Amino acid sequence: MRGTASPDTGSYTGAHSPRLKAARRLNKRAFRQRERAFLAEGPQAVAEAFHCRARVTDLFVTVPARSRHHDLVAAIAAAGIPVHVVSGEVMDELAQTVTPQGLLAVCGFVDVPLAEVTARGKPGLVALLANVRDPGNAGTVLRTADAAGAHAVVFADASVDPYNGKCVRASAGSLFHLPVVAGAKLEDAIVTLREAGLRIVAADGRAGRSLDDPEVQAHLAAPTAWMFGNEAWGLPPELVVLADEPVAVPIYGRAESLNLAAAAAVCLYASARAQRVQSEGGTGRPVGGQDGA
Repeated sequence: MRGTASPDTGSYTGAHSPRLKAARRLNKRAFRQRERAFLAEGPQAVAEAFHCRARVTDLFVTVPARSRHHDLVAAIAAAGIPVHVVSGEVMDELAQTVTPQGLLAVCGFVDVPLAEVTARGKPGLVALLANVRDPGNAGTVLRTADAAGAHAVVFADASVDPYNGKCVRASAGSLFHLPVVAGAKLEDAIVTLREAGLRIVAADGRAGRSLDDPEVQAHLAAPTAWMFGNEAWGLPPELVVLADEPVAVPIYGRAESLNLAAAAAVCLYASARAQRVQSEGGTGRPVGGQDGA
């Protein structure tokens, strides 16, 4: 969709604009699924969406934010994307944060089919979210997987919507950096990843072996899909048995456990480091993988 808004002025959009009403509806999952569109809020998310060539169809911006982020707004307008100037009150209604940063884009879905992840080449490291319900945790795991050089994040069907506003914000732009699979059947995802040569490792605090175990460490350099469970109860036994091996994060102090995001960071970085050490000179991408999209 193309517009003629000036990068300096944009086009003023009132509270009853059809475009604004359509964007506001995207705060609900049913409308996101129907329109296959979502909201990316804040300069970091908007910039990553635009520079990573996601399908951005509209930008809403307040006058102060337009001044603060002039270069970004100008680039978006120059690309033919409609820029709508809105009041602070309207942005407050549209955004989902307590203190909006005045910049919000409507983006098309970016997820890919699971088959596309394995068709691109043998992935070396994948995060598989099973029954992860908290959007902040899910977004943080996505960001961590991106930082660790993972090649995909799979949101299994019982997990939170990756386009939930809090999840998008918590990902800090990583949603646009690597392949994301949404709504895959967990069992199907495990079968597909295993057929692609990945070991399925369940992060389970009740496992008999931990990341410190020499045998576990010996396997970390192999292509691996880490499966992470629900924030409150972890992975139930019927899901743990689907993995090739359950592994616990060791607790050295008196804490009962780590939260999901922290545990995921420990596990993903353990694999990433082992894979990089095994690769030539310790400077390559994880063994068997290719650069993420």
